Order: sequence, then C-alpha cells, then structure tokens
Amino acid sequence: MANAKRRRPENASGDFFVDETCIDCATCRWMAPDVFHEQGGMSAVYHQPEGEAQLRAALRAVVACPTASIGVSEPATRALLKEAVNEFPHQLEDGVYHCGFHSENSFGAAAYFIRREGGNVLVDSPRFAAPLVKRIAELGGIRWMFLTHRDDVADHAKWAEKFGCQRIIMAADARGLFGKGQTPFPPAEKGSDPLLLEGAEPHELAPGLTIIPTPGHTRGSACLHYADKFLFTGDHMAWSKRLGHLYAFRGACWYDWDEVVKSLHRLQGLRFEWVLPGHGWPLHATAEEAARQLQQCLKWAEAA
Repeated sequence: MANAKRRRPENASGDFFVDETCIDCATCRWMAPDVFHEQGGMSAVYHQPEGEAQLRAALRAVVACPTASIGVSEPATRALLKEAVNEFPHQLEDGVYHCGFHSENSFGAAAYFIRREGGNVLVDSPRFAAPLVKRIAELGGIRWMFLTHRDDVADHAKWAEKFGCQRIIMAADARGLFGKGQTPFPPAEKGSDPLLLEGAEPHELAPGLTIIPTPGHTRGSACLHYADKFLFTGDHMAWSKRLGHLYAFRGACWYDWDEVVKSLHRLQGLRFEWVLPGHGWPLHATAEEAARQLQQCLKWAEAA
C-alpha cells in the first residue's frame, strides 16, 4: 500500500491517493479513468470515486498497480480490497480476462487470460501472485503462454513451471526468456520446449487463434488474433486518449519505425472489436469502428 506521508500534492483530497513512487505506467488511468489522471508527470487522483462502479474500478486499480503506489486512507474502504483481489482475473467478454496484478518488471504492462476449449492461453505475464495463481488454476490452468515481445515477460518462468504451459515467442525476441543467473530456457515446460517462431507469415496455434508477426517496437514483436473479436497487441498498438484513435508507440520504438508501419498494414482485413495492449488504453468498439480507427492509425503512422 502507498505511503500517506509521500502523498502527491496533486491528489484531490479524500480517501484514494497516489504517492511519489508512481512510475507513470498509466495502469490506473485506463482502469479507472473517472478517478485517475496524469498530473505533473505521474498519476494522481483528480476525482474521488462516486458510486459503486467507480469505487470498484478504483479498488481494482489499487490491486493492479505494479508499484503499490495507490493508497486508501479509510479503513472501511481498505476492507474492500480483498474483494477487489478476488475479482481478478476480471472478465471483459466471452472468456477473455484482464489479469490485473501488473508487474514492475514489465513497467506495469497488462496481461490477459483466454479461457477456451482446447486449452487456455496467458497473454504476456502478470505478477506471480498467489490469489491470481489460485483463480487461474480454478479456471482450468494454462496450455500456452504467448509473449508479445521480450519486454513484457515478467514472471514467465514461474507461470510455466506452475502450469507446465508452453511459452511462445518470436525467435528474434527469445532473449526475453533469459533470466538473471539462469539458463535460457529453464525446464519449466515439463518436456515441451518453448516454441520460437520465425518468419513473417501468420502462425495458427488453433482454429481462431493466430499469431501475427508485427516487428517494429522490437525485432520480434507479435500480436495475437482470437475469435475474430480480440486483438492482443503488446506494445505494437493501443488507443490514444489524446489523438482519439488507435496509434503506435513512436516515442518507444526500440527497433525500426518503418517496420512498425509495415506491421500495421498486416493487420488490415482482420476483424476485431477489442484491442488489448500491454501498455496504453484498450479499445472496445464495433468491428466497423475498429477498422476505421486502424486506417486512422495508418495515416498517422505514415506521417509521423
């Protein structure tokens, strides 16, 4: 829990607050936009929660915060945090869940869980937190762990060891599986080596579950397209509150911007209603609106 003595002066007075340990990952701002905004280069409470929905969203943000930088001063509100912990993974729609429990090792990136017949999928890695581990076990465990790129792998080895799931990542980003003082691929898969993908063509894991290489942010960035409805984009693409449409991370491109633009073109023709990124705001819209926003993103990226 955050330290009240380090409470940022930008916070609105009241129960919830953000302290000076905030790393500006923006997790709380997209999870509870009615409560948290960016002020002074970090997150802060600009409006205390009103009503049940805002309160629940703010409490989930407390749980998800990767640096425990959000505090709650009232004991009665703090008592509700246990309920918020139990809300994760938090179902978005059709068996797709936001895991919460963001990891500082991934600079607060979001991870997602897909519950599906034929085997569940973990998309990127959340913190290996006991309540989340227990709940995912109750939901049937994990068959595959798809890692969008090398930056957001967090506690991947612990998840693989616990559930025996096969880790999947583009070969160009395989160094993301190295851990300090460990071999490249710990024997976590219980007989199944990590799947290192190569090439520019889509890879179908199962019907309706396709990995699309999208290099640019890193050499081995990739997206996951699921059920013609969900597009998991890692750090390739997210929704921009400032621009009002989908965008790519021009200021956080670690490999090649021209490749980012080419990769955005690869997403044309896909049907999706959700864009679920590691960093940045998710998008939920009609398929027609999502396609329109992708075209806006392309025009913006080509001019950036």
